Amino acid sequence: MRSHATAPARLSARGALGSSGQLSKTRAATRNARRAVTRAAGAPAASAEKRTATNALTKKDLVAYLESGCKPKSQIGTEHEKFGYQLANLRPMEYDAHVAKLLHALVDRFDWEPITESGNIIGCKLNGQSVTLEPGGQFELSGAPLANLHQTCAEVHSHLYQVKTVAKEIGVSFLGLGFQPKWSVADTPVMPKGRYKIMKEYMPKRGNKGLDMMFRTCTIQVNLDFESEEDMVRKFRTSLALQPIATALFANSPFCDGKPSGQKSLRSDVWTDTDPDRTGSLQWVFEDDFGFDRYAEYVLDVPMYFVYRDGVYHDVTGESFRAFMRGELPQFPGEYPTLDDWEQHLTTCFPEVRLKRYMEMRGADGGPWGNICALPAVWVGLLYDETALANAEALVADWTPEEREYLRVAVTKDGLQTKFRDGTVQDIAVEMVRISKEGLTRRGCNEENFVDGLMEMATSGQTQADKLLDAYVNKWGMDIDRVYNELSY
Repeated sequence: MRSHATAPARLSARGALGSSGQLSKTRAATRNARRAVTRAAGAPAASAEKRTATNALTKKDLVAYLESGCKPKSQIGTEHEKFGYQLANLRPMEYDAHVAKLLHALVDRFDWEPITESGNIIGCKLNGQSVTLEPGGQFELSGAPLANLHQTCAEVHSHLYQVKTVAKEIGVSFLGLGFQPKWSVADTPVMPKGRYKIMKEYMPKRGNKGLDMMFRTCTIQVNLDFESEEDMVRKFRTSLALQPIATALFANSPFCDGKPSGQKSLRSDVWTDTDPDRTGSLQWVFEDDFGFDRYAEYVLDVPMYFVYRDGVYHDVTGESFRAFMRGELPQFPGEYPTLDDWEQHLTTCFPEVRLKRYMEMRGADGGPWGNICALPAVWVGLLYDETALANAEALVADWTPEEREYLRVAVTKDGLQTKFRDGTVQDIAVEMVRISKEGLTRRGCNEENFVDGLMEMATSGQTQADKLLDAYVNKWGMDIDRVYNELSY
């Protein structure tokens, strides 16, 4: 999803911190950065519940936290979301009747460890993986940090086997789409997580489609590493520029309220009217002073959602994290944030590429099994091979801010057919996948075949959304229920 607040900090504490030249010279800041621990749940660490900071954080502490993600070993963390539905009536899963039973079964049958909040099971974790709930009950797998794409696909296969086995027994299944094709927001149950209650009340104040984002969208995401600040900047800029091309390639959300929506990626379109404070194209990323410090400044200017203390999410929507750092948060006078609070605040920013102690690629619609493997593959091929990264940088080097913003908005409607300069986005997509496949080949892990399906889509111009729209008219008799047969796992 969008917030990915439930995603663990799975890549953030995996290896060495890199060379001393890459990290802050301030020892205190580095010690503070290391206090934040990797967790497999969405709730902040226990320390955030029990400890009130007595010393004010400085911006150096916040920057050092991001900087501590630098590591020489590059791994892959993949996330995907899917809609659970009742087989009998194609209605959403209910928490008590279905969702809680699924989670308890994973715990009882497959030895996952439960994650609870206020007495409710809201997820589970096992060996660096976590299964968590998005606001409307979308089931998310947040994968463990893995070395190659074969491990990623094996992880996905194991997860789907487990949840499908249990789901069949209780009469539910899962749908791989980027936007819910039938249900309204009002039709969708709210999961019992405190942060979602706060977000549901706040979202309509900042945009028209925030609730659609929360309750009716699903995504596939990959989380990748950086070795240094310079490496982070190169990867961030390149992937941010190319994110609209990925949106077009993975477009798989053409329906809304039982009929075509006019968009090929309605999920992506929703983000253009969700909350301007925490979305957008981040054009300043391409300016000379971009780095960890500039990103920290950006996040500091994003209004807060909540503060988590003693098992409770406290509503502080619209307040300033800067004021919190001064001990001047109205709801918590005289109290200072911990790095756990900073870690949580980072998850409330929703750009197409998001920086934590790793980088999140957030531009793709949810989709079928093959897409779950293809999404990390295309970005690994582009960003984890030096020659491929240089070629990708060259591909986008002369794009203007206006062109980048145009692409971000236009591809949601027209996908690969979006006009760009003397051609279309399809032309860029072919080149992007070609560069990625060559990068995967050079990695020497036999991973290059994972992008073959993307190359077929890029060369044909027919994405999943195009195929679904054609089937809706020519095969399904405009019966939207047929999509459940087509794209269920």
